[in-house]
Amino acid sequence: MPEREGPASRPRGGPPSRATRVVLLGGVALLALLLLFVAFAGFWTDRLWFRSVHYGSVFGTRLRTELGLFAVFGLVMAGATALNAWLAFRLRPPLAAMSVEQQSLDRYRTGLVPVRRWLLLGAALLAGGVAGAGAAGQWRLWLLWTNATPFGVRDGQFHRDVSFYAFDLPWYRFLVGFGFGVVLVSVPASALVHYLYGGLRLQGPGRRASAGAQGHLAVLLGVLVLLKAVAYWLDRYALAVKTGSWKGVGGYTGLRYVDANAFLPAKTILCCVALICAVLFFLTPVRRTWAPALLGFGLMVLSAVLIGGLYPAIVQQFQVKPNEQAKETPYLRQNIDATRQAYGIAGALTTETAPAASADAGTVAADARTVGAIRLLDPNIVSPTFQQLEQQRSYYGFPSTLAVDRYPDPRTGAVQDTVIGVRELDPSGVQQHSWINDHFAYTHGYGVVAAAGNQVDASGQPVLTESGLPATGALGDFQQRVYYGERTTDYAVVDGGNREIDYTSDAGQQSYQYSGGSGVPLDDPLTRAAFAAAFGQPQFLYSGAIGKGARVLYDRTPQQRVAKVAPWLTLDGDPYPVVEGGRLVWVLDGYTTSDDYPFSSRTTLADAARDSLGGQPGPTAAGQVNYIRDSVKATVDAYTGAVTLYQWDQQDPVLKTWMKAFPGTVLPRAAIPAALLPHLRYPQDLFEVQRTVLGAYHVTDPASFFSGTDLWKVPQDPTDDRRTPQPPYYLTLRMPGTPAADFSLTSTFVPADRDNLAAFLAVDSDPGPDYGTIRILKVAGDSDALGPNQAQSKFNADAGAAYWLNQVKNGGDSDVQYGNLLTLPVGGGFLEVEPVYVKGRGAKYPVLQKVLAVYGDHDVAFAADLPDALRALFGTDAGATPVAPGAGPPSPPGGTAPPGGAAVPPDVRKAAGDVEKAYADSQNALKAGDWTGYAAAQKELQQAMAELAAATGPGGGPSPAP
Repeated sequence: MPEREGPASRPRGGPPSRATRVVLLGGVALLALLLLFVAFAGFWTDRLWFRSVHYGSVFGTRLRTELGLFAVFGLVMAGATALNAWLAFRLRPPLAAMSVEQQSLDRYRTGLVPVRRWLLLGAALLAGGVAGAGAAGQWRLWLLWTNATPFGVRDGQFHRDVSFYAFDLPWYRFLVGFGFGVVLVSVPASALVHYLYGGLRLQGPGRRASAGAQGHLAVLLGVLVLLKAVAYWLDRYALAVKTGSWKGVGGYTGLRYVDANAFLPAKTILCCVALICAVLFFLTPVRRTWAPALLGFGLMVLSAVLIGGLYPAIVQQFQVKPNEQAKETPYLRQNIDATRQAYGIAGALTTETAPAASADAGTVAADARTVGAIRLLDPNIVSPTFQQLEQQRSYYGFPSTLAVDRYPDPRTGAVQDTVIGVRELDPSGVQQHSWINDHFAYTHGYGVVAAAGNQVDASGQPVLTESGLPATGALGDFQQRVYYGERTTDYAVVDGGNREIDYTSDAGQQSYQYSGGSGVPLDDPLTRAAFAAAFGQPQFLYSGAIGKGARVLYDRTPQQRVAKVAPWLTLDGDPYPVVEGGRLVWVLDGYTTSDDYPFSSRTTLADAARDSLGGQPGPTAAGQVNYIRDSVKATVDAYTGAVTLYQWDQQDPVLKTWMKAFPGTVLPRAAIPAALLPHLRYPQDLFEVQRTVLGAYHVTDPASFFSGTDLWKVPQDPTDDRRTPQPPYYLTLRMPGTPAADFSLTSTFVPADRDNLAAFLAVDSDPGPDYGTIRILKVAGDSDALGPNQAQSKFNADAGAAYWLNQVKNGGDSDVQYGNLLTLPVGGGFLEVEPVYVKGRGAKYPVLQKVLAVYGDHDVAFAADLPDALRALFGTDAGATPVAPGAGPPSPPGGTAPPGGAAVPPDVRKAAGDVEKAYADSQNALKAGDWTGYAAAQKELQQAMAELAAATGPGGGPSPAP
């Protein structure tokens, strides 16, 4: 017999019980609350962070602006969507005689009746939410527009202040775009309601649209066409910031002849046509016919094709091309002037020079300061040396590229170029990882290491001026603990009774408790819960290690901190440390940028700031820019994390605009501490952008610019196999025509299609009256001055150098690394200097063993140190700093003495002579434009290099790059 069901039994698949429904609803509510709390946690922790760094006004201003834009534009979109849908419903025709089509839609109308209002409200809120979120993202445009500061410069076409293009025009174009969005959402929403309620019909006899639907949609389309008329009018001004590729300038910006004489009038005519078409749409409800409006719309489309497309093409073909240079000259002049002004290169001082082919002791005497300050230490190569000698513990590390600054020489007190690195915490070196170790014990780095830039000791190692743990030396007493640095990417919990690992000395492991006062307090349970959610670390809720008074430090890299308190800045990619006033601070350069400076050509910041050192702009770097200023110097205290912004460019209207938008966040220039000021320098990313632009815009004559025959490029780094641009170098040097040597940022140019030196570029980097002055030594066109790659080729072709290098490599246990190839103006010519480092296969770091140098027609000097190299070139060391006393650099492996200690074998000497002759022949042919001779000489050069490699044994030196 079947089992009888009990009274409590329920059929399978029936509705859930009341208890089940309560549990499900409770789970859904709990999940919703959890998601809301996670979203709240991000907001709350951000608010606390900004309060902890005393920039709460930045958080508040941005929040209010985003909420205001979201509310206003969201309500406009939601209101317009709801209004038009409601209006379409009110204008519905009577349904007394429904067609078959309408009868089939009746069930949908019936189903919508109970939820009609909710559906309308939901659709409107969805449209409003999307539009509001998009508008909130335009907070920068709003703040720039409402706080706009005049540039005091007018464009040459429309005679409007540059601020109109930089601040006003982008906002107006956003408003027009938003208007298009409102109409494009309202039209389909209204059409759908009209169709659903019979105002529009796709089938059946009679009119396809009721009078109400026709009038409603015609007005909406009229508004759309009216907005198009406004867009055409704004497009006239947008021609001044239009970008295209022309004559080798990829980001050429501004009007050309065809723009001013074809596109500009075309935009004006199209604006008028669109206005007429809009009026015809607005008259449609009165005339009860679509014909005039559709005719006008067709005329507008035809006008856009003929007037906006065909007519400019005719003007370009028949007016511009037959006499292009004359037609384009006025517009080229505007582009050249605007570009040089916008990039800050208008004041560049250009001097043409015919470099001397030879020099002697008397000639170079005036440049003794330049020669004496030659930086032998390559900050990219000696980082492993710092790491090996001064790491001290596995959980410390140094950056891969060290910084170059200026500090007093401890022996003489004179300021010298100094290579400096911060000993930061390296979490990868912690032996035992745990939540406590990673966030409570290992919290900070310790101290800095510095070395004289122009000295090495007897073994080729840096001469340290600050070293040890704790560090001691020439930098004096300062707070050495590094809680904020480039490598401190994780959070730390401090000041809660726990003892942190400070450093290890002979007395054992030293502990420390943070007292810097920064960070967010964790005493509040709500705050701990917020951080548990924001960081995904539930330990914040229950860990007993978080005692009373504990604080959490996060966003600890200098770039992160400055980017958050000044989100309107574009940051330089290379923060550098400075020891001043008893503290260690990170210094960052902050740029104000725009891509809407009229007639100024655009460049991509990331591409311009890329070099062989892997340099990249900071995390807030804009894409394309056509205006940039070094406007802000920012500091981040390595111990307290305090962020300070100083106004540097006091004339920049973009900075003034942001200072009005965020009042009180940027301190005046006069507030920069006196001890910090001497360490400020010209920023590298800005210089790389400027040198990229100068490659074309060193030419100021429109006719020469038009011909494009004098383009320069940054040479490839001859010491890097990736064929990347050579980085700029910080050096102390005296430029010709200046009374004294200055700390400068330098680079070289070569012609676009050759490797000889075209120009030497330097910018004064010492804060002072000449700071930022760009000086260009333009090499005469008939000069055979060596470019970096040619100098490297000459080094490689030198018999003595090739012999020594091959002996080192053939020993089997050493590698050769070339340091930065420096070009310096000395004695009326150019001195090329390159340190040569040797790294044993089992060694942890390279040591400087040799110095290569060449000057004009002089033979290559290959010596144990810089003074010897200079004596070989000029008969004097010209004031170069010798290595520290002691034994000279060791001989190459195998016991073979370097050149100068033993004769070079005859076959090596002959092969090297053939290389030098073939190289000279190729350069002479290149200079004379004899391409047949050049090809033949290149072939001879390759054969000679092969013979030289065979003579010196396998594993020869690097091939020349003529």
